[in-house]
Amino acid sequence: MNTLPAPSTASPPNPACVVNCAVYGPQGKRDIVLDDISDVLAVDDDSFVWIGLYEPGENVLAQLQAEFCLHDLAVEDARNAHQRPKIEAYGDSLFIVANTAQAIDEHIAYGETHIFLGARYLVTVRHGASLSYAPARQRIEREPELLAMGAPAALYTVLDAIVDNYLPIVDDFKTTLNTLEKDIVSEQFHRGIVIRLYQLKRELTYMRVAVTPLQDVLSQLVRSSSPLISPDARLYIRDVLDHSVRINETIDAIRDMLGTALSVNQALVTLTQGEIVKKLGAWAALLAAPTLITSWYGMNFHGMPELDERFAYPVLIGGVAVVMVVLYRMFKKARWL
Repeated sequence: MNTLPAPSTASPPNPACVVNCAVYGPQGKRDIVLDDISDVLAVDDDSFVWIGLYEPGENVLAQLQAEFCLHDLAVEDARNAHQRPKIEAYGDSLFIVANTAQAIDEHIAYGETHIFLGARYLVTVRHGASLSYAPARQRIEREPELLAMGAPAALYTVLDAIVDNYLPIVDDFKTTLNTLEKDIVSEQFHRGIVIRLYQLKRELTYMRVAVTPLQDVLSQLVRSSSPLISPDARLYIRDVLDHSVRINETIDAIRDMLGTALSVNQALVTLTQGEIVKKLGAWAALLAAPTLITSWYGMNFHGMPELDERFAYPVLIGGVAVVMVVLYRMFKKARWL
């Protein structure tokens, strides 16, 4: 087997947008520059090239388009971003779009990864909030069985990294919900708690929009008859599909719990307010009884026989006290007090 040629000393260094450019083969990994891709692929048929880009310029995409004969529509999508998750076949290559997520300051920022898959190359183009795929590259470097699968294995590690990056975000939502549980069942109204619950549900709704379409992409890859996806690679991608389904189900469960938490909090607050209103009404009734009775003596009437009785005043006080005691017992029995 021929050895890979050494990079040309005359080749300019890779642009700053090129995060990774390496050839992978039976001899392992070796970093190269973009201008040496053709020479490398022409020597060793068992190798493949993995190019990782972050928000590349038009000149870099044009160079890769000429190198791998990428379709104009796919390159345009990768250049402009803002695409929905999808998979499209263009001749002897596949173009895949996946949404990525990253937790920043308790909020989820979203990005996109555009993937070009060919028989001997994998090009990943990242836009927006997206973690580096360095762990995915390290994984394929230390697992010979993956490296032997070629470019489809690199595709699997990228998709697996995208899905796995959702897990800590979902776990953080679960932890936050558990933390807020005591405040949720509180009888006191906390405006900040309601706002926080709404924000969590909104973030999860956006996350579900990003995760759910990815399941369709993974399902198509598992069922794909494309020669670019080997049977062994389909088994690995099916595992990624299982993870995405589990994450989506977890998101749905947390969203339901958040909706229930909002309803329970509102119901408890409404119930507490009702109890307060009943207590206020009961005390108002207790005060209304003596007020009504004593108001009779403020009308300046002279023909009131009880005014001349010796014990009229003590009797009046006793009558008011009896009325108030009776009302108090009635309200207490009715649990208004």
